Amino acid sequence: MDSYSKEILKELLPAEKDVSPVAANARTGARKQAPHSDHWSAAVLLERAAYLRKLAKHGDGSASETLKEYPRHCAMLLFRSRDGEAEVHENFADVFYVLDGRATLVTGGAVMGARLTGPGEMRGSSVEGGARQELRAGDVAHVPAGVPHQMLVAGDKTVTCLVMKVEENP
Repeated sequence: MDSYSKEILKELLPAEKDVSPVAANARTGARKQAPHSDHWSAAVLLERAAYLRKLAKHGDGSASETLKEYPRHCAMLLFRSRDGEAEVHENFADVFYVLDGRATLVTGGAVMGARLTGPGEMRGSSVEGGARQELRAGDVAHVPAGVPHQMLVAGDKTVTCLVMKVEENP
């Protein structure tokens, strides 16, 4: 990674600070970390997406990053300037929230040229016979575990999505 990329990452991914309050157990007096929530503003996500756009431009037209992993789900940021592969996740649903741009989500049907890429994960060249849904900024789409899907990006268009991968079949 060159120094320019490191500086961009330093700006976009500041060190996380633990600011969650510490609560005391009334019975034992023991202190434990109180649960907290995670928050990413649209502005921060789009700043991070600008960096992913640069990576995609110098790569294969797609870039993503995992924002945070949780016990049964994870939050990811995705940028595409080209079609994605067809996918099937045996145990995980995908929830797409489109932050910017537009794409066509194809769901159902069959994955052509299917190959196993990991436990419970299949990829292929395309989805045939699926339903097509146009996605635009502000749209949300849920793809259940086990459903073939593919994100298509037309011409010189791009799409940026927050993706929640949620374990459905533990």
